[in-house]
Amino acid sequence: MTRISRLFATLKQNHQKGLIAYLTAGDPTPERTPALVEALERGGADLIELGVPFSDPIADGPVIQKSSQVALSHGAHVGSALEMARAIRARVDLPIVAMTYANPILRFGAERFASEAAASGVDGVIITDTPPEELPGMWAPLRAAGLATILLVTPLTRADRFERILRDASGYVYVVSRTGVTGAGEAARGLDELLLDLKTRTRLPVAVGFGIETPKHVRAYRGKADGVVVGSALVRRVDEAGPASAPAVAAAFLKSLSEAC
Repeated sequence: MTRISRLFATLKQNHQKGLIAYLTAGDPTPERTPALVEALERGGADLIELGVPFSDPIADGPVIQKSSQVALSHGAHVGSALEMARAIRARVDLPIVAMTYANPILRFGAERFASEAAASGVDGVIITDTPPEELPGMWAPLRAAGLATILLVTPLTRADRFERILRDASGYVYVVSRTGVTGAGEAARGLDELLLDLKTRTRLPVAVGFGIETPKHVRAYRGKADGVVVGSALVRRVDEAGPASAPAVAAAFLKSLSEAC
């Protein structure tokens, strides 16, 4: 079993939802990122989505766009994000998923990225802007390296697309709760039906992201999803707290969400 599959098996056995925490690699600084992930673990994070900073993160709202700019200003890049993953792996045993876009992987080299990600202790990859039928040469090395390929579905995903997406997905399925970019916002109409439909189509765990910010949001998916993803709300608190206070603030915030899981 992989770290991801072991995690969700344990959560299911304990009748719990997984708390997936997103953090941009290099924000507030590359040196502080591993310690911040340790704080997230103390706060109750079950899995880390480590965002690879990119200058044009089209799926991300202003909070995560800003965090990418902060990371880039400190010199963070694909290679250093993988080095941060390696340092994180030395400190925690949580599953780590690299969340990125096609451009950084293609520039770095798909086979090189897959090999170095696996060697760094990364367990899976989300490529936010590229479905599996596009650029198959980018996706194939990830699978060959044993990395989970976590794919996204949205309330606008056509029914005839599900079969292709679920065939290529592994690790878990990421359900985007609404249209638009990351950050606050109401869940789309029909989301509950989408979650129910997915449960009949796949044995993979299902995690919901975009707009998760409060314990109430977490409880809303009780019995409907296997995990929730908190991103912008966490990144905003890290930014507002400042580097020195960020670990304590982030851990306290996650603890409130973890208790609702």
